Amino acid sequence: MNLFLLTFVLGTSEFVIVGLLSEMATDLQIAISTAGALVSAFALAFAIGTPILTALFSQFSKYPLMLTLILIFIAGNILTALSGSYALLLVSRIVTAVVTGVLIALAMAVASETVSAEYRGMAISTIFTGFTIASVIGVPLGTTIGQWAGWQMAFWFTTILGVVSFIASSATIPKGLKGTKSSLLNQIRLVTNLRMILAFFIPALSIGATYTVYTYLTPLLQQVLYIQDQYVSLVFLLYGVVSVFSTLIGGKIAKRNGLGKLRFIFLIQACILASFYVSTSSIVMGLLSISCMALVIYMLSSTMQLYFIDLADKYFPSARDLASSLTPVSVNIGIAIGSALGGFVTTKMNLIDVSLMGGSVAILASLLTFISYHLDKKKTVGYEGTSSLDR
Repeated sequence: MNLFLLTFVLGTSEFVIVGLLSEMATDLQIAISTAGALVSAFALAFAIGTPILTALFSQFSKYPLMLTLILIFIAGNILTALSGSYALLLVSRIVTAVVTGVLIALAMAVASETVSAEYRGMAISTIFTGFTIASVIGVPLGTTIGQWAGWQMAFWFTTILGVVSFIASSATIPKGLKGTKSSLLNQIRLVTNLRMILAFFIPALSIGATYTVYTYLTPLLQQVLYIQDQYVSLVFLLYGVVSVFSTLIGGKIAKRNGLGKLRFIFLIQACILASFYVSTSSIVMGLLSISCMALVIYMLSSTMQLYFIDLADKYFPSARDLASSLTPVSVNIGIAIGSALGGFVTTKMNLIDVSLMGGSVAILASLLTFISYHLDKKKTVGYEGTSSLDR
């Protein structure tokens, strides 16, 4: 339960900025695309820093390490709340991003080490649910606070959540989980393995497809669907509620032949994102497209997390903690890709064109999944969610 709370706090801090881009751009007197670059910067810092620090920290006991990182996370949110310039805001978000990534990787490792094999999928799904609940409660609440009292107040809110998580973590994280010594060579072999590289870009492209649209959802709601500002947080609430079901469905998908099912889910995702281009002529149809977009976004999470861990167990067991970081790292690479593509579209094309760009990226995710699944079948590697790769 504590790991669920931790990821809820981390998710709220990471994603609340999406609902406040307009306010931040106005306050700092910058373009909306410049404010959106903070999302890309967070994701890139997360993606680059997480595997490096996770590999370096893997030898340390998880209990004191996680508590130390939570304290740094709290400090990062305080710095964000106190930021009066874009430069300081950027630095604070980078610090927070790196710490967030390592904490997520450690939470995944703790979950997989403390439950039996048959319950790993459910445990991983529960942790990912923390992020979706953050979308349901944390992000809309933080957005409302930021719109009402200034965007800085939203990060004082995440600071308080961080303190609560620290107290809970200090009382509930198992103290007996030791670190794993691993050579740098094993860590390098893991991240340079061709199967790992191919799998890594599957969630990156799928999440990138959604975030091409989601990063600019606030201006889309305001300028395309003509939804009044006071109702924007309600749309984010709707998105979050639906995404909870995405995570739960993802846990079910991971039980058997998850990768095979994802091939077609990504094609469905492409159709949903592209449909937003025409559905915005009606508020009801536009909200339906947004809801469907939320329904598919996290279906991949449990399947890909277990896939990475099982690959590491088979070929690089001493690099297991690093493997646990690959799904969240890939997701944040996807966020960076999506927000950057969205920024390009909003600068060079029409705002609504982000939907077509997102749909195209989802097709690429499906193509990579087809290739990876074909390689698994060709090499007679049976992957069935909670099963090992040898089954």
